[in-house]
Amino acid sequence: MMTQRRILWPGAVVGAAVLMAGGCTGSAGGAESTGADDCVRVVDEETGERGKDCLPLAPESARVDLTEPDFSHPTRITNPLHPTSEVDQVVMGGQADGEVFRTEVGTLPGSKTITFDDRTVQAVIQQYVAFADGRIHEVALDWYAQADDGSVWYLGEDVFNYEDGVVADTEGTWQAGRDGAPAAMIMPAHPAKGDVYRPENLPGVVFEEVTVTEVDRTVDGPYGKVEGAMTVRELHMDGSTEDKTFAPGYGEFSTGNEDGDLEAVSLAVPTDAQQGPPPRELAALERAAQAAQDGEVTDGDLGAVQGAWSAYRDSDAVPELLDRQMSRDLDTLDEAVAAKDDEEALGAALRVAQNTSDLRLRHEPVRTVDLDRFALWARQLGIDAGAGDEGAVAGDVTSLELVWERLKGEVPRAEAAAVTADLREAREAADRKDVTAAGQLAPGLTEEIAALKG
Repeated sequence: MMTQRRILWPGAVVGAAVLMAGGCTGSAGGAESTGADDCVRVVDEETGERGKDCLPLAPESARVDLTEPDFSHPTRITNPLHPTSEVDQVVMGGQADGEVFRTEVGTLPGSKTITFDDRTVQAVIQQYVAFADGRIHEVALDWYAQADDGSVWYLGEDVFNYEDGVVADTEGTWQAGRDGAPAAMIMPAHPAKGDVYRPENLPGVVFEEVTVTEVDRTVDGPYGKVEGAMTVRELHMDGSTEDKTFAPGYGEFSTGNEDGDLEAVSLAVPTDAQQGPPPRELAALERAAQAAQDGEVTDGDLGAVQGAWSAYRDSDAVPELLDRQMSRDLDTLDEAVAAKDDEEALGAALRVAQNTSDLRLRHEPVRTVDLDRFALWARQLGIDAGAGDEGAVAGDVTSLELVWERLKGEVPRAEAAAVTADLREAREAADRKDVTAAGQLAPGLTEEIAALKG
């Protein structure tokens, strides 16, 4: 379901910027041959300098990605460990370098046409959005296709890495068929222990080699045990490795560990959806979180959110990761209010509101939650514009645009045109650093999205 990406921690160099290979020859499926004389050099990701050592690559005999895939129905991605067509949205959480890390992953309407190896394939478009401390950090549009044998192939990605709300670089971007890039297997049809494949295999741009270390595992999911999971070890161009787990109904399930950097599934739908109306305590938590995020956070706002969270926890099961994340953000909010640190308080209030929207996914349609996420970012736009924060305003507009990409396909043409026009105007204002003009559009965007909720 989810791209097999390396966690892009705040402050890290994104993507495999440089990879040097020597003596490589072509092979079936466009992947490299790795004979005895071949060498992919270890490269420092931060400096781009090539070392003398070769990466410890697996022998070609272990690789399962050297076949020529056939694509009769490429957008039907039903592989249990990469179920892109069957999962509407996945939220992941964790931490990196002491900062709260959160991602939203979902499939966009339509498909992308990609030509490689004298063939044309329609690929599913998946949107990956990562937030660090509640603010936009990375966006990727990933392109996947399922082969007739059930394996899933990665056909590239557009990557946008953000600093202070604006795009800093697009490192890691690649597409099959461009600059010699091959299609790359991201999930075998029937993975077995010892299988090796390369989800990214474009020397000079991106490179990963994966070895399956365990299959048929049982792991702790957000709401119970999940059977049939798989663990892999991923080798990167700097010689480092990390373990990842994939699970049926989720796709990429976890990277890292609870004691250090971690990105793991908080909740997925429809996998974790529950029939019936949401608990009334969740609606109360939503109202309290919205009030705290609407302006200066008072002691009263803090008490209301804490009380609503306590009541909700008593009324409904909460995934461990979401519980830990909400508790951490409420502690930060408490400390910020006590210290009268308005900026830190508003940041924590934003994360509390995001966490609440994630909890609602279990009980409400993704569209309903995304409409409210749009409204959340519109309110945040007005707050950040009032504070004169140019970077935050730019990031707010980007966040609005990303949610709108998920929503606009189901909106009547006239209403969609109005929202799109206001977003375009907000983008132009943010780009010229006119925070006042951008902020003035926030109320209208809020009203337009409220009308769509009916």
